[in-house]
Amino acid sequence: MSADLRWTPPEVLDQDGRAYALRHVWCVGRNYAEHAREMGVDPSRSTPVFFSKPAQAVIQSGIVTYPERTEDLHHEVELVVLLARGGRSLAAADWPERIWGYAVGVDLTRRDLQAKFKQAGQPWELSKGFDESAPVGSIVPAERWQPRSDCMIRLSVNGESRQHARLGEMIWSVAELLERLSHEVQLNSGDVVFTGTPAGVASLQRGDRVQAEIEGLPVLEFDVT
Repeated sequence: MSADLRWTPPEVLDQDGRAYALRHVWCVGRNYAEHAREMGVDPSRSTPVFFSKPAQAVIQSGIVTYPERTEDLHHEVELVVLLARGGRSLAAADWPERIWGYAVGVDLTRRDLQAKFKQAGQPWELSKGFDESAPVGSIVPAERWQPRSDCMIRLSVNGESRQHARLGEMIWSVAELLERLSHEVQLNSGDVVFTGTPAGVASLQRGDRVQAEIEGLPVLEFDVT
């Protein structure tokens, strides 16, 4: 095989500059009650909705390019979990020791395309899995940081607060999400899980500056160009 046909897994870096090779990105929708309500769903009757992004969608950059074919790009700040080991059909108690690290991330969504696809009964993968749609901050190894229920998760745009909640407001905890997901697919080292976003998702414009943070994790900042 010629050198230009070889594929190298994309990587992200932790606080110490160590590389983490990405395998697959999983995301969950409607994991905060208020966000479920703002999307028109009763959280008491909702179950986790999983979808995926390509690993190449994950970037660590101060610049995100506004995607083509959309005029309604939404931000969704999330706690991101990176796995050191995987498994299939494991209980929630088995997952904490399999986590490599944590970061703050933003799930970017082309909301107008998503609505159009949903209305037509078509898959809406292109509204979620486009280039640069999953910016993440620097990763903190699991031995240095663990999510607490009182940790604040926030996102601001041009200094204006848009999203804020506590991690304890998640409907399903990190371990519970991993348990449920592992009953659907085989999880592996290199898998990344975006754990859902709180209420307050809204549009981004070209020229906006986004700041996303979770207490104890490095802040994620980027400009939309």
